[in-house]
Amino acid sequence: EIHERLVGSEMCIRDSFITIGKNFYANYNLTILDTAEVKIGDNVFIGPNVNIYAATHPLDVERRNKNLEKGVPVTIGNNVWIGGNTTILPGITIGDNTTIGAGSVVTKNIPSNVVAAGNPCKVIKEL
Repeated sequence: EIHERLVGSEMCIRDSFITIGKNFYANYNLTILDTAEVKIGDNVFIGPNVNIYAATHPLDVERRNKNLEKGVPVTIGNNVWIGGNTTILPGITIGDNTTIGAGSVVTKNIPSNVVAAGNPCKVIKEL
């Protein structure tokens, strides 16, 4: 069902802990590492080459070398546009009616009704 809503022929979905709302559009090369739940709201449009990571690894070297992995949920609200080449890190929430500019690295939560962009992604303008 998810694949029917995607434009690109190349996509990575890892564990299928994904919920997608109505009127979803994703361009080519969407990667979702869904070790934890990834919720995508209604009317979400995703540009090409976007990465959504719910998977992370320990910072402690000994624990990481044991191949431990942790899942941290990602939530994308309704009416969100995510520009191409954006990376969304584990634990992030993007609010409703928000636009994320192309090339952004989203390292902190982004509120509703804003335009945000950059590396790290920051609010540029309130809508």
